[in-house]
Amino acid sequence: MIQIDWQAFTPLSLVGGVVIGIATVLLLLGMGRVAGISGITASLLKPKRVELWQVLFVLGLFLSPWWYALSMPLPEVTVTDSVWLLIVAGLLVGFGTRLGSGCTSGHGICGNARLSPRSMVATLTFMLLGILTVTVMRHGLGML
Repeated sequence: MIQIDWQAFTPLSLVGGVVIGIATVLLLLGMGRVAGISGITASLLKPKRVELWQVLFVLGLFLSPWWYALSMPLPEVTVTDSVWLLIVAGLLVGFGTRLGSGCTSGHGICGNARLSPRSMVATLTFMLLGILTVTVMRHGLGML
């Protein structure tokens, strides 16, 4: 289980959402591209089609916590679950992302903002299945 220090979240946390929104709009209007992290990351695995903006986008995902930490402490995160469980979960998320032709950022943020019916169905599907999974794991199996 991952424990999040909710005390660390402040109104300043809203800035992250605003930055994501602005970056999403700029990428769509400026380059005609959707800011779906799985699609951008997958494109980096195809060396023939890599563009500089894709590298910078993914690099920003890795560097932003350190940049943030220069001004404020990062919230404490404690991982208590099995490493193998996390690996299997990550692989299942990756499989679902490819199966659903996009991830939570591509469908949930960008697709819904464009009123894409496919994205609305995808978002509802992964939200409902996420809720169902947690409910079964926590209340049915007592694992969380």
